[in-house]
Order: sequence, then structure tokens, then C-alpha cells
Amino acid sequence: MKTLTVNLPGAAYPIHIGHDILEQHLPRLLEAVSPERVVAITNDTLHRLYPGRIARALEGHPWPVELLTVPDGEQFKTLDTLSTLYDRMMALAATRKTAVVAFGGGVIGDMAGLLAATFMRGIPLIQVPTTLLAQVDSSVGGKTAVNHPRGKNIIGAFKQPEGVVIDLAFLETLPGRELRAGLFELIKHGIIRDAELFDFLESNQAQFGGRNWEFWEEAVFRSCRVKAGVVEKDEKEAGLRAILNFGHTLAHLIETHTGYDQYLHGEAVGVGMLFATFVSRRMDHLGDDAAGRIRSVLEPLIHPVAMPRLDVSAFEGLLMHDKKASAGTLRFILLKALGEAFIREKTEPAELWPLFGDFLAQSPNLLQMKGGSFKSSG
Repeated sequence: MKTLTVNLPGAAYPIHIGHDILEQHLPRLLEAVSPERVVAITNDTLHRLYPGRIARALEGHPWPVELLTVPDGEQFKTLDTLSTLYDRMMALAATRKTAVVAFGGGVIGDMAGLLAATFMRGIPLIQVPTTLLAQVDSSVGGKTAVNHPRGKNIIGAFKQPEGVVIDLAFLETLPGRELRAGLFELIKHGIIRDAELFDFLESNQAQFGGRNWEFWEEAVFRSCRVKAGVVEKDEKEAGLRAILNFGHTLAHLIETHTGYDQYLHGEAVGVGMLFATFVSRRMDHLGDDAAGRIRSVLEPLIHPVAMPRLDVSAFEGLLMHDKKASAGTLRFILLKALGEAFIREKTEPAELWPLFGDFLAQSPNLLQMKGGSFKSSG
């Protein structure tokens, strides 16, 4: 078992990582909060797999546990679902002494986090991420949000948890597709900030689909350490934290343009990282060797993406709904080397359009437009 601490002013919190550690560490985190009651928020799929899991982990402790479930899927990460959760919190007579446990993947973590950030202006939150993607990404750093039909994660707030319990045992029931989706975010941290982490993952690709818990503990620990280090330097994404969005510009376009219900977030990020790597190479920031190594690790994991045909206007419009857009330009994350990402300020969407066309031509088995041939000239 490994533990690291996210050190933020007035909001330091631990991340515990290991196999079968929920019963050990969830009660300890709640003891530090001293709640009157606990509300666990999960989705219906997890509830079927692990009925009463949080309540069982807290048996023998003084806190009554209530369970709220929501439908499973990114398409339900909306204000409507959040409003239903507010209604149910009110029906439970929840107070500021109520603690929320987010028990699920990134969708649950984001929605439960936003609920905890805003209900009665803020109540305690503990993250118990059950997918690899949530374990290495959304559960760490305090970003919470819901989607809008015109943009992903547009409505949200920063809400740091009181702590995170990453129990790798939940990966045992995680579908292979979900596991691969999480790997993209894990690999991303090596690509942008920690070349040694990338080396470790590159040399252990045979472990990606297995249950070597020593490997997963080390990989998740190193990945969380990268993200925690970035968040400590830039909690509210004034600068450096934007590098965590490597690959996300195109990923958010894919998710928005396909209605949030066809591809997992990590799958879209995988394609987005390949595009950002392609752009980095074409703009002569990244060498051929590094670009080739990134492709060799990412491409075997890609779930092919097909989406409705785009023209230049739709492409630029979708990009400008990204949170990194400002005054008609984007902050686009590129690479100088493995482990060294940088922010290219004031990137014009029109600059990316012809590069997007070239990327499609190079990667026809990874990303395709439906409804006719693609012409980057628009």
C-alpha cells in the first residue's frame, strides 16, 4: 500500500493506493471529518455489482449511511441529474454535517463533487474512485463539473476532497474497455511530465490487461504523484495545470460531437493525444523518435472513433466551446520532448483545421468522418 499527500494551502489531503484497503482507510478519513451522517453516491451499475459496499465498509462506526444512485453513463452527467440529487439530499434533511462519498468512476466523482461543492455552500467530500480513469485523473485535484449540450464540463467548481481511497480491487470487475480508457490518462502523465513513468509503462505493456497488483499500485502511484505535483503548483489552472489537458482539445470535440454516449472519455483522450503528438511533430517541436514511441504505446490501445462529418465552421465552433478557449484562440498543449509539455498560447482553430485533415489521412483506422469524404479546405 502506498500513500501520497496533495499539499494545498489549507486543504492538504491524502491519497491511499492499494488492494483491498477500503475498510481500512475510508473510516479513518471520515473520523477526521466527524460527520453526523454519510451519503454515498453511486450509479446503478455499481450498485448491482457492489450492493451496500460503502455501508459494509463502515459497519461498526457511528455514522448512518444513505445511498443515492443515478443512471450510469456520461450522457447523464447533466444539470438535470444534479438537480435530482439536490432534491434527494433535501428529502434526507442533509445538513452541513453530512459527508458525501463519491463511489464510482469519473462521472460520479464529478457530479458528487459538484454536489458537495454547492450543497449548503459546501460539505465534506471523500472520493472512492472505482475505474482506472477516475483513480488517476478525476478523483485527484478537485475539479468537479457537469456537461452542457454545447460543451463538456462547462458547469463546475473546484472542490478538493478530504481524501481519496484508491482500492485497486475494484479494477477486478472493470471491463477491459474501461481499463484501456483509464490507461490513456495514466500514460498521459508520463508523456507530459515524467519520462521515467513513460519508460516504466512502455517496458511493462504486457501488464496492461492483467492483474499484477504490484504493477498497478506502482503505476497508479506514480501517475497520481505527477498530477498532485502539478495541482500543488497551480490549483485553479492559472497556468501550469493546463498541461494536464494534453489531448483534451480534440477529445472534448469528439465527445461533444458524438453526444457523450458513444465513446469513453479516455478513448477520446487517446485519439486527442495522438493528434497533439502529430501537431507537435509537424510544428517541429517534437522529434521523430519520441513521436514514434508515443504512437507505439498508444495506438494498440485505441478504440477506433467514427463521428459525423465536420466542416471548418463546425470544427472551429466546437473547439471554441472548449474551456481553454479565449478571445477567439485556444491554449493548445504540445510537446517538446517526452516528459516535457508546454502551452501554446493563442492558437487559432483555423491553424489546426488543415493539420486535422492531415491527421485523419494518416490515421484512417483510428478516426473517421461519417457521411462523405473529408476535405480539410472546408
